[in-house]
Amino acid sequence: MEMKKRIHLELRNRTPAAVQELVLDNCRSNNGKIEGLIAEFVNLEFLSLINVGLISVSNFPKLPKLKKLELSDNRIYGCLDMLAEKLPNLTHLNLSGNKLKDISTLEPLKKLECLKSLDLFNCEVTDLNGYRESVFKLLPQLTYLDGYDQEDREAPDSDAEVDGVDEEEDDEEGEDEEDEEDEDSEEEEFEDEEDDDEDEDGEEDEDDLSAEEEEFRHDGEVDEDEDDDDDDEDEDEEEEESGKGEKRKRETDDEGEDD
Repeated sequence: MEMKKRIHLELRNRTPAAVQELVLDNCRSNNGKIEGLIAEFVNLEFLSLINVGLISVSNFPKLPKLKKLELSDNRIYGCLDMLAEKLPNLTHLNLSGNKLKDISTLEPLKKLECLKSLDLFNCEVTDLNGYRESVFKLLPQLTYLDGYDQEDREAPDSDAEVDGVDEEEDDEEGEDEEDEEDEDSEEEEFEDEEDDDEDEDGEEDEDDLSAEEEEFRHDGEVDEDEDDDDDDEDEDEEEEESGKGEKRKRETDDEGEDD
């Protein structure tokens, strides 16, 4: 897809002034130059032109708020003067995989006073003896070259991202995390309430069970008492019958003596 058409699609019915981030990777440039990118993108902070066949950046529009520029995997060989002139607030520049051979081709970048990070991976210039020392000496404003500072300390993620756009994204992510934490807290509170309800139900069931057991014990004791009373009545009846029998026997013996 041609770069001009791709830019039109990426606008998505927005005005150029409303765009802060623009990714045009893998589209086709016109004769190795930028086309369709105009100065009306006044609020653009992040621009990615990876593998678009660029040879020159001479017709770059003035983008005063641009902070991060991705130009890797193109055929740029030099003529970087326009970057310093048109992108005064650039902080991160990726020129990896281009045709840069000499340290001198980087000299125009000295004018980029805000430049903190420069990537030149897979450029021939990186094969030169003393490459890192020479670049840091040429560009004293640099903090990181190819992801590492002069003490070989790796750049933290925060420095590898664009200030502004990425901060907004971080804020949004932070808000999302806070929302998720709030939701988790609400779920935990809901679960705790359910557990409390279950505990209360369990205690009520135990109380009901205890009452039933007590009633059962009471009924059992009553039944035992009734059984004891029945046994006593049976014994009294047996004693009474036994007494009557003995009385009849005595009466019979007395009659026999009279005879």
